[in-house]
Amino acid sequence: MIAVPAGFLLVGALWAAVAGSPRVPAAAVAVPGALLLAAVGAVRWSDAGRTVTELGPTVGFLVVLLVLAHLADAEGLFRWAAAVTARRAGRSPRRLFARVVVVAALVTAVLSLDATAVLLTPVVVATAARMRVPARPHAYAAGHLANSASLLMPVSNLTNLLAFAATGLSFVSFTGLMLGPTLVAVGVEYLLLRAVFRRDLAGTVTAPVTEAPPAPVLALVVVGLTVAGFGVASALGVPPVVPAAMAVLVLGGRRLLTGRSRPRQLLRAADLPFAAFVLGLGVIVLAVRQAGLDRLLTALLPDGHGLVALLGVAALAAVLANVVNNLPATLALVPVATAGGAPVLLAVLIGVNVGPNLTYVGSLATLLWRKALGSDAPGALRFSAVGLATVPLTLVGATAALWVALKV
Repeated sequence: MIAVPAGFLLVGALWAAVAGSPRVPAAAVAVPGALLLAAVGAVRWSDAGRTVTELGPTVGFLVVLLVLAHLADAEGLFRWAAAVTARRAGRSPRRLFARVVVVAALVTAVLSLDATAVLLTPVVVATAARMRVPARPHAYAAGHLANSASLLMPVSNLTNLLAFAATGLSFVSFTGLMLGPTLVAVGVEYLLLRAVFRRDLAGTVTAPVTEAPPAPVLALVVVGLTVAGFGVASALGVPPVVPAAMAVLVLGGRRLLTGRSRPRQLLRAADLPFAAFVLGLGVIVLAVRQAGLDRLLTALLPDGHGLVALLGVAALAAVLANVVNNLPATLALVPVATAGGAPVLLAVLIGVNVGPNLTYVGSLATLLWRKALGSDAPGALRFSAVGLATVPLTLVGATAALWVALKV
């Protein structure tokens, strides 16, 4: 009986997130839904409170990263990166495409996939239009790499943050194990997307970019030091939110003092309604888990750390992500996969990060990417057709790379 209302609330919250309507924000469904489930006894208040408490630091860190990405964009980091990319591409659309893949992967890994989906994508599309080349391959590169390149660090994706503590790994160890899978995923995406869009990438750039704006030195230095700070903080047992918050203080404080940013802009960038949505969704997923989903996933999740088992884990995670979105999929899978240790949890992350390139519903970042493209966004069938050409091989390649990394 409990599974039915919890399931309806989960679908409703996800529908609100997919629709993105300002009239019915996702938080307006998830938060009351979570309270309702606790009030009717579908989930105990103590369990709901513990879930919110456990998710709180992760969600808080996400808020800080969103503000940092906004500040980097305000400093011109993405515009400068796109201009340098275009200038070095010369008259070759293929070179432009290759460099867009690299930039998208770097931005995703360092500033999270939301920065690539929301902030970098419009700049990439505008740059392609300026160079008078088809924007479609470069837009797809940004969208796909927002998901696939988010494997690298715990800070690259909210799904990674949700699973990071359960892996028992340090920041450096996590990144080291996921370096191989990330490189393979990015490489496979590049080769397959280049093949899919080979006609768009043929020919010559008729309006090459010859100049780039001055480098945003402060933003580059602060972001670089922040990434280094993540590793140092992990070694010292300091939460990664500390270096990220320091970066926000430096960039945000400077912009506020000079009047180039206003407090309400930073508050908007923090996206507190989304943070509330994640917390409410966590409670709703808990109710669904307690109603029987845990038992089902435990029965379906392959045992062992062999290649075949890890491929099965990644495939299951990818399927679940495309059915109910990768965020609730991660919330549901992490508690079950924890018994299998870090290898199984990392395979889950490959599934929920690479898999969402198959359908629009698979990832909130993909939905944000579609919104950023507006009327130029591909239809659902077209998006899934490109996903079918890339996701299976990328999933297999990244999982095989993880297996190798674990052996080494």
